[in-house]
Amino acid sequence: MAMTMNEKIARINELYHKSKAEGLTPAEKEEQAKLRRDYIDSVKGNLVSQIENISIVNPDGSINKVHKK
Repeated sequence: MAMTMNEKIARINELYHKSKAEGLTPAEKEEQAKLRRDYIDSVKGNLVSQIENISIVNPDGSINKVHKK
């Protein structure tokens, strides 16, 4: 069963606190890295999606969509 983003964030925080208190096993370090990468990829994807929905209104009244450079 896949974890929701809130569950992933909670697990990232849990592993962070454990790493500061007692350290992580190699398997936990790997899990932490994977969860962090999933989170970063999700944030980047959401940002790209939001940017792609932005339109710029020019002074002459024309509307242009934002494009990748």
